[in-house]
Amino acid sequence: MARILIVDDSPSQLMGIRRIVEKLGHEALTAEDGAAGVEAAKRELPDMILMDVVMPNLNGFQATRSICRESTTKHIPIVLVTTKDQDTDRVWGMRQGAKAYITKPFSETDLSEIIAQLLPSAA
Repeated sequence: MARILIVDDSPSQLMGIRRIVEKLGHEALTAEDGAAGVEAAKRELPDMILMDVVMPNLNGFQATRSICRESTTKHIPIVLVTTKDQDTDRVWGMRQGAKAYITKPFSETDLSEIIAQLLPSAA
């Protein structure tokens, strides 16, 4: 079982993603914006982070960059989970350190496959 941090400012998105993560047998941790996500990543050291992009305080690109530059959290794979579907957004997200990028709405299968790919020992 992996510990997965879900960072999203939408309560309904948080609940939906949490349901998928827990259905896969993982523990879900949550944060409601980018700044809280960075703090939770430092405090909890999760096995993976599922990060929204469009959020208050610190957007997902900024939060991803911050987590990837921090020595204690840079090893954590980050998946950007967002409505931003332009190629330039995808490229920018990967440049910030994300390991994968999935656009909303997504299927449970698609998210499950990305989690399994990045956490092969937890699949």
